[in-house]
Amino acid sequence: MPNKLIIFDYSGTLSIEAAAFSRPDNLMRYLQRSGLFALGVDSAALFWSIVDATWSKGSTTRLGYKTVLQERIGELFPEQAVVHQPEISRSVANFVDAYLDHSGIDEHWRPILKKLSRDKSVEVIIATDHYAEATAAIIKYLGEWDIPAMPLNAPGENNIAVVNSADIGLHKVSQQFWQTVKNALRQNYQRVLLIDDFGQNEQQGDAYSDPMKINERSQMTVKMLHTVFEADVESISFVVQDEHAGGLIAETSAIINQFLLSGGT
Repeated sequence: MPNKLIIFDYSGTLSIEAAAFSRPDNLMRYLQRSGLFALGVDSAALFWSIVDATWSKGSTTRLGYKTVLQERIGELFPEQAVVHQPEISRSVANFVDAYLDHSGIDEHWRPILKKLSRDKSVEVIIATDHYAEATAAIIKYLGEWDIPAMPLNAPGENNIAVVNSADIGLHKVSQQFWQTVKNALRQNYQRVLLIDDFGQNEQQGDAYSDPMKINERSQMTVKMLHTVFEADVESISFVVQDEHAGGLIAETSAIINQFLLSGGT
């Protein structure tokens, strides 16, 4: 039975590009390519105001990114919504699909994830505050590397599970989120390792990247994990300092290997 638990964050940690997608130059490019720019979503500031207004609903329900984005655009541009509904639907789908296409797992993570998928001493959770579409996308990306994964409550023998706030109805800052994870795993762990950027790799236009919120989120998460799992908790703050994450992933993978070798029986 596994006696260790490893928790990976997704956007900004396993998927560096998921955060990089929203850099101002990229964001404007995809707003234009998708057709949203022509429909009125013609600035980064407006886009982020839409995300901020819909984030809570979009990330704690199974409505999905496409649905909440389309609804909000309809509220902002009611005349457009009446006359150009098919164009809005198509443009929203184009934008969200492009975002998910650019939200793959960094190739440098492949060796350690492959190793973890074969190690029966450890359970792996990919925990993310995300839209509903992300669960299937993450499982698909892992499957492309022949790494089996499943949603948290799906039956199976895999030791990798995807836990999405949209599926649970709660964000990771909620203790109930982690209690739900523990209840589903039905296992006691001696040690927990958390790998998370805590929002530090998000784009500056995103409210999620506010420095005060990052520090608060980090401390709260470690405290909650210790309380819920009643285990020693080690945290790795995964902060990419430049455009090349390979070295940082290699260093993190080495820490993971040490974690697997040490502590517990």
